Amino acid sequence: MPDYLPFDPHPRAPARPLPPLSCDSQFHVFGPRERYPVRAGAAYEMPTATWQVAQRLHATLGVQRGVIVQATTYGADHQVVLDALAGLNGDGPRRYMGCANAAVLIEKDDAYLQQLHAAGVRGARFTRGGLGISFGPAEMDRALARVRELGWYVKVQPEPTGVAEQMKAFAHLDVPVLVDHMGRADPAAGEADASLRCLLDLLERGNVWVMLSLSEKLSHAGEPWDDVVPLARRLIVAAPERCVWGSDWPHPVSVKQPPNEGALLDLLTRFAPEEATLRRILVDNPAAFFGFEAEPEVAE
Repeated sequence: MPDYLPFDPHPRAPARPLPPLSCDSQFHVFGPRERYPVRAGAAYEMPTATWQVAQRLHATLGVQRGVIVQATTYGADHQVVLDALAGLNGDGPRRYMGCANAAVLIEKDDAYLQQLHAAGVRGARFTRGGLGISFGPAEMDRALARVRELGWYVKVQPEPTGVAEQMKAFAHLDVPVLVDHMGRADPAAGEADASLRCLLDLLERGNVWVMLSLSEKLSHAGEPWDDVVPLARRLIVAAPERCVWGSDWPHPVSVKQPPNEGALLDLLTRFAPEEATLRRILVDNPAAFFGFEAEPEVAE
């Protein structure tokens, strides 16, 4: 199993303070290994990145809400997410929600799914094929039926070549669908990119959402990722009420040094320089999509 690079240990605050109740709509937690064993056949294992470190990161950034996304590293065993949700939420309002790996819909029983739901899990992520979890037609039908039964959303991780072909399996759905990483469209191809065209078509429907994330890996130019700005702005113009942002911390399977999350938020403010649009992406849209509890907006 290859060694992947750890997250930047010195995150900085973004240059522009975030609105209260801003949400990091995708981050992961890993380890420690002795407590959370890696599943047999896992495609990757990351250096330890605990919920306590994520909590400090978010405090530095000014992020007050988040969504923990189960990594394929642990497959259907979601104990690392359950423990993180309990630790991050404590006795206060639920500011952290979870997204399961879709493997749980096939491998676990209804009682386990209800345990996840009670903890704040509201979606299932269908990961790209190269990460070792895939479904046959009957399993896919069952998984999607259980999503509907639970009232969850579907989350789609694009293949490295883009999301265009993948979306054939999800385009018929009437449940909420969140497409990660801007569909992994190629910013150099512009409007000619098949994944961007697919995503723009789907965004005309009211149930498809997009995550503005993975800029550092989509970019051909490198930091400060100028070439990704037109792509993100195109998606925001298409559906400003259905865009969310995620850090993707601690940036799994990175073979280059992962970015500083403060720099990623500075990039987001270039995607959406208007305060109202930025607030939509960081506060209003995630509140609507993930179902965060209403609470007074008091800066911490």
